[in-house]
Amino acid sequence: MTEGGKAKDSYHHGDLREALLIAAEEELKQKGVEGFTLRSCAKRAGVSHAAPAHHFRDADGLLTALAAVGFTRFTAAMTARQSAAPADPRERLIGLGLGYIDFATSEPALFRLMFASGRPDFDDPELQQVATNSLGLLIQGVNAVRGSEAPDDKAAMLDVAAAWSMVHGIADIALSGRMKFMDEPGLADDRDATYRNLIERILPRIR
Repeated sequence: MTEGGKAKDSYHHGDLREALLIAAEEELKQKGVEGFTLRSCAKRAGVSHAAPAHHFRDADGLLTALAAVGFTRFTAAMTARQSAAPADPRERLIGLGLGYIDFATSEPALFRLMFASGRPDFDDPELQQVATNSLGLLIQGVNAVRGSEAPDDKAAMLDVAAAWSMVHGIADIALSGRMKFMDEPGLADDRDATYRNLIERILPRIR
């Protein structure tokens, strides 16, 4: 019981789920997927260990919901960069790539949960929808450069896969700390310009 005699998990409707998601993100940042438990999230949120069952069947269910939050932020980061780019298909595609890297480098725990963990359930309707939306941005961006309305042929899909692989690779290697050349004078001074240069090197391959 808490002060005033109220049960410590007596949240207003909807508040418990949000409190658990906030706690889960902090747990993920501090302990990673390997150390993530539902009990620890409940303790961090200040509720009983049984309280999360009102919203999540288990730890993987909570991580699935957290991954959906991640994809929503991921899409927002890409959209923000795309919207700030000049009204040119190539520039807007570069903007998407920079937004991709922005998210990865600012939200590494979520990024790894979304792309390097088997615990989120991608058959979950909410997660599936937001993940599909983020991929749709990339497909639209590549198609705009190609001058096509939809990826209706093998070449188009290969262009999408190439663009995705390239920018994801940059983001992943940057997070690993192995991109040591980024610390060299002239590159470390403007990482954004360096990331842009890397992205531009693949674009001529998209016809």
